[in-house]
Amino acid sequence: MNDALRFLLTESPEPLPLDSVDAWWRRHLELLSRFPAPADLALAGGFLADRLGYAFASGYQAAHRSLFPMLPEDRPCALCATEPGGAHPSAIQTRLTDTDSGLRLSGTKTFVTLGTRAELLLVVASDGQDAQGRNRLKMVMVGAKRPGVRVTALPELPFVPEIPHAELVLEDVVVAPEEVLLGDGYARYLKPFRTVEDCHVHLALLGWLLQVARRSGWPESVREELLALAVMMRGLAQADPTDAATHLALGGALELARRTLERVGPLWERVDAPTRERWERDRKLLDVAGKVRAKRLEAARQRPQGPTSEGP
Repeated sequence: MNDALRFLLTESPEPLPLDSVDAWWRRHLELLSRFPAPADLALAGGFLADRLGYAFASGYQAAHRSLFPMLPEDRPCALCATEPGGAHPSAIQTRLTDTDSGLRLSGTKTFVTLGTRAELLLVVASDGQDAQGRNRLKMVMVGAKRPGVRVTALPELPFVPEIPHAELVLEDVVVAPEEVLLGDGYARYLKPFRTVEDCHVHLALLGWLLQVARRSGWPESVREELLALAVMMRGLAQADPTDAATHLALGGALELARRTLERVGPLWERVDAPTRERWERDRKLLDVAGKVRAKRLEAARQRPQGPTSEGP
């Protein structure tokens, strides 16, 4: 942790321009050996980004490093869940089937973040139903260049347009048994990824904001507050993402971060025009999945947190 804090406080706050997602990936790779902990990698990647979009990309990749530590470090990944009916377990129609010639994967994913740049695709698929008739999900790892994999770029979003998104079509893709990750695809991977992603993307955001604050002369008290939020979020990134207590604490941390962003609004007048204008365009990214976060927090509030003391 101290290495990451020193980096945020002493590294030059003048980021080198990033003119493409490939340039971002090269810079992200350079940080891997220095910051092996995914949370620190997210902070450092955010700090070195010249805009929010590339900070987000580093946080997104760090989230993969956290939840899927078995994946190769030098290949960008994308989690592929959303389908025409959504990303709820019951909406997953992509199928993993065991045929006479081996495992095959077929289906469509309608929205894959970093889809056109990813080299490894983590695909949520159903291999049938359980005794209660519910979708039984698996997480399957396939290379983006494998026969039967078709990735089609989607139009740019109105915010963070630098980050590509894609539609994914899988047509009878050959899958090796070892490419089906162990454990339940929903409980072990898809559901906790939402929490892990929130933690690491916000770490990258805070790293980027600290860089902006340092080079724009924001007050020391604001920089220290951002640093304290980063330490808090780093702790949550290392907590159990399936625990309701983690979700309660994360809900509080996200609210504190939101209040800080509101409070520093006038300070953006000190920031250079290109950075300020991109921020005004891209800050909508922070509202994405807001309803999902609210439902997660409400569910955590409804879950018992431990034994109740009856008193003497």
